[in-house]
Amino acid sequence: MNAEQLIEQSRPFLNYVVEWKEGLQPKPLAEIVNNQPENVAVISVDVINGFCYEGALASPRVATIVEPIVTLFQKSYQAGVRNFILTQDTHPEDSVEFESYPPHCIRGTRESETVDKFKELPFFDQFQVLPKQSINSAIGTDLEPWLAAHPQVNTFIAVGDCTDLCTYQLAMHLKLRGNARNEKVRVIVPEDCVDTYDLPVSVATEIGGAIPHDGDLLHYIFLYHMRLNGIEVVAKVE
Repeated sequence: MNAEQLIEQSRPFLNYVVEWKEGLQPKPLAEIVNNQPENVAVISVDVINGFCYEGALASPRVATIVEPIVTLFQKSYQAGVRNFILTQDTHPEDSVEFESYPPHCIRGTRESETVDKFKELPFFDQFQVLPKQSINSAIGTDLEPWLAAHPQVNTFIAVGDCTDLCTYQLAMHLKLRGNARNEKVRVIVPEDCVDTYDLPVSVATEIGGAIPHDGDLLHYIFLYHMRLNGIEVVAKVE
């Protein structure tokens, strides 16, 4: 099968995915909290300088999610939510992940630090910052101990970058963990608070050795795949 055949064969499905994504509706925060803010956690993944503003993996389109996430934090705090977690890349200089991606977010550098807009929140000192060493927020981190220590939390709002990498891994872990334990867990992903990077084929070829990455296509497909697995993908939380 060549590219034209694959595109033509997939056209009905792609039309369906685009129509679904463009038709996403907002979700009221009051409905999510349901007068039980202690049951809700907002988890942000990799909203740090090295993916937003500086370094080999910084992306301007990823940086656009910072402000919507700040707004979500503020609204959630006002609604009584106090469970805020930031999982963040903090790599050693010899990280084996650098075999797959350029060196980034090395421990002790500004790249590995939380973006300033988060730090400026008056309740930032209540955030739990969990370092991670892979695109999965639960492997080799303190996320699982935190979840075990907070069994009342059954509703998660997952935000951050990248849609098809760390955010996807986070949302899927939270949902599948609940499934495996036969516990009803809600995972909500607001589309305005997630995004991924774009690396066109032409640019990747010019760089040499880089792997192309179609940001729009992968953003749409991975949002859909999360929805396919029972994660609630919404336009925004308002």
